[in-house]
Amino acid sequence: MQPSRRRWLMISFAFWATVINYLDRQTLSVAAPVLREQFHLSNVEYSRVVFAFLLAYTVSNGISGVAIDRLGTKLGYALCMGWWSVAALLHAFARGGLSLGIFRFLLGIGEAGNWPAGVRVATEWFPERERALASGIFNSGSAVGAILAPPIVAWILLRYGWPSAFVSVGAMGLIWLAVWLPAYRKPHAAAVEFEAPPMPVRVLVRTRFVLGFTCSKAFLDPVWYFYLFWFPEYLKRARGFDMAAIGEYSWIPFAMAGAGNFLGGGLSGWLLRRGKSVTVARKGAVTLFAALMISSIGVVLVQQAWIAITLVSIAMLGYTGSVANMLALPGDVFPKNAVASVYGLASMGSGFGGMVFTLITGWVVDHYSYKPVFIGFGVLPLIGATVLWLLVGELRPIRHPDGGSLGNPLYVTVKCGQS
Repeated sequence: MQPSRRRWLMISFAFWATVINYLDRQTLSVAAPVLREQFHLSNVEYSRVVFAFLLAYTVSNGISGVAIDRLGTKLGYALCMGWWSVAALLHAFARGGLSLGIFRFLLGIGEAGNWPAGVRVATEWFPERERALASGIFNSGSAVGAILAPPIVAWILLRYGWPSAFVSVGAMGLIWLAVWLPAYRKPHAAAVEFEAPPMPVRVLVRTRFVLGFTCSKAFLDPVWYFYLFWFPEYLKRARGFDMAAIGEYSWIPFAMAGAGNFLGGGLSGWLLRRGKSVTVARKGAVTLFAALMISSIGVVLVQQAWIAITLVSIAMLGYTGSVANMLALPGDVFPKNAVASVYGLASMGSGFGGMVFTLITGWVVDHYSYKPVFIGFGVLPLIGATVLWLLVGELRPIRHPDGGSLGNPLYVTVKCGQS
């Protein structure tokens, strides 16, 4: 059956939701100097505000994915967007570190649902050969949001004040919601898969795929957190950049990251069209782009800042190229009514890994330098790719005991689902 052209509209919703997600997330980063001065927040107090978001985001990954599979894409995505948009609006009423931390915690609960929901949209609407590209399209919204946040938020903040900045980005989500609810519908081709009962969480967490996928993400995902939270600080502390220079150049790696989403998704689709198996196409693409992230080792070995920025850009392109395929993996193995749960549960586990590596990064920088950190984050992705090959197994659909590929499968009947 020919895929519906409406699929491109549906993935564009996920793309813009991801842009808004990052605008909401990055508003605090841009407004932090003003807020810290007004609320008299120390480094420790500010770190607690950031940690509140990360903790809620990590825990909510597993909860939101399961909820989206139970409620359906339309309602599940709408609830997540509505929750985090209202939480963003509430930031305008913050009066100190405690209230700001509470609102960040609420924001993290809602924002975690974006990726499980986006994975489900891509799986519902796109055939196997296009699924990684579709995942890359919606995930590129994170890079676009990270690029747009500084100029947009700074302009609003300077012209109208920091509360207006939070209100404006929160309102964007409510506008998205008003368009999403009447526009989204379940594709007819996938309807039969949603009539079967969802797979129980206790079954999912015992599958070989979920265990291996989670371990692989635990080594891959911290790379993004490192560049997102630490790269501007590195430019300032190690390269001597002032705030104007950071604003002028720090967007470049994120632009390259946006391109990586399309290249990664396109590569596995190209391999599938040439007869390669799903296992080879997906894992091969992840491995190739993970190898590009070795470039981060050179960042601390070169003298010229422009070369360092170029190497970071290559590493970030490698990350998003890998992630475009990682996002597609649950749909290659599980029924459509389980993919949000699978990705959410795996992201929950990898989120704790990201928090651990974030703490390690701070300790290493304080006691040594950025050199071992950049070397470590150049090696971690290769470990993640190796784990994917060794632990996840062959990528093929989990099957129902009667031989069909739908329904409530028994994980014990399939190689990739054995615990």
